[in-house]
Amino acid sequence: MYVKLSHGGGAKETRELIDKIFLKHLKNELLTNEDATILSLEGKVAITTDSFTVSPIFFKGGDIGKLSVAGIVNDLSVMGAKPLYMSMGFIIEEGLSFEELEKIVISIKEEASKTDIKLITADTKVVPKGFCDKIYINATGIGRVVKIGISSSNLKEGDVLIVSGPIGNHGAVIMAHRNDFDIDINSDCASLWEAIEPLLNEDIEIHAMRDLTRGGLASVVNEFAKSSKVEILLNEEDIPIEPSVRGFCEILGIEPYSLACEGTFIMAIPKNDVEKAFNILKSHKLTNSAKVVGEVIKEGKEGAYIKTLYGSTRYLEEAPGEMLPRIC
Repeated sequence: MYVKLSHGGGAKETRELIDKIFLKHLKNELLTNEDATILSLEGKVAITTDSFTVSPIFFKGGDIGKLSVAGIVNDLSVMGAKPLYMSMGFIIEEGLSFEELEKIVISIKEEASKTDIKLITADTKVVPKGFCDKIYINATGIGRVVKIGISSSNLKEGDVLIVSGPIGNHGAVIMAHRNDFDIDINSDCASLWEAIEPLLNEDIEIHAMRDLTRGGLASVVNEFAKSSKVEILLNEEDIPIEPSVRGFCEILGIEPYSLACEGTFIMAIPKNDVEKAFNILKSHKLTNSAKVVGEVIKEGKEGAYIKTLYGSTRYLEEAPGEMLPRIC
């Protein structure tokens, strides 16, 4: 069976689509047939929204469903917020198979269960063939802030920068899929809350934290430098990169520092908190490859630099957008 335009008409076939695929897997006590969900929230909350248009919708290590949940969970987590609720809007292209759609919905259910984030409201629309690329998902997440003060404008001179694991995997996988390369790389797509929560609960002074999505390490470090008005120096030899990703980048003549991650984050903390942070990071499977990759060397002047394997220092430039695949 395939999704037809009539499945988006709001009548009988729409109800059948929702009941047989979406509610079958995603129903919970808060996801009802009402036009809105009523919540009671206490304290500070964080809200994030994102749209997911990745091509292809299935890739090594995940799919657009898993990616949409992990993306929302991670955006909340790096702001020091426990993920609680999310909404989703599905824009479905006429002709998408029920089998593919159900596979995506099951991925959403499975990834959401890892952090117990609940889907509380959703919407479906069907557009004519050619009006979107199979399926787009818009998602909004709500989380309860458990640690305040985490901000890209908060870096201090002497801060150490830690990356939670190898960089560039997701961007390399998507680029390989779209250019018909057969490479032995899996996306790092994963929800990071279970790895970040212990850091938030420990007495660690986290100045900044960000997941390394579009633009990768290079874009985030440049944003840190600009927002905090500091100079940052990374050490190339310390940046974790899987050999397969490095080899893929060498073949294409691109730098892994600009390739996206979907399950890797960077954080800036004072040097005296590094040991406590690594005691936590090394104990978790998602972050046991974490490494110190650089430090904030000066305040008052903006700049992102990298010390190369040859001992020279150069600007860490961001890649132009047209070089990067549509990764989320």
